[in-house]
Amino acid sequence: MRHKVIFSVVLAGLLAVPVTAAWADDVADGIALYREGKYAEAEARLKDATGTEASAYLAGSLARQKKYAEAQAPALAALTESPTHEVAVAALGEALVGQKKYDDAIERLTAVLTKKDDLAYAYFWRGQAYDKKNQAARMVADYQVFLKLAPKAPEAPSVQAVLAALR
Repeated sequence: MRHKVIFSVVLAGLLAVPVTAAWADDVADGIALYREGKYAEAEARLKDATGTEASAYLAGSLARQKKYAEAQAPALAALTESPTHEVAVAALGEALVGQKKYDDAIERLTAVLTKKDDLAYAYFWRGQAYDKKNQAARMVADYQVFLKLAPKAPEAPSVQAVLAALR
């Protein structure tokens, strides 16, 4: 009987290794696809994965595809584990603004920024929410910080154009 138990434990350990390795490959592949802008492919790789990184990048992939309602839950899950995760913060901001939940976006992004004040996309998405609420002074302040933190971001030229139009 003892040999059967030991064999079972060893066999279970051997079976767990490939599953774990496959999961890690899916997460790494999903993150790489996200960074390449292949959001639908990243979503497919990350949708069954677990963990903070998987949730954050899944949320980012969903948000980039304008699946805002779907993006909110994995973003919040990632932020529960890592309250200032840069990708999760950006995904949550984009998801909330995309759903026109401007007050929620402002509240949640402000809370994140009290913990870590150098998250460029927290300022960007909070600025977007302020813009939609016609709070120009706050929008301008957030956009200026965004540009200071991420001057080469893809959104920087459009943010600069908005600020220039207000002068």
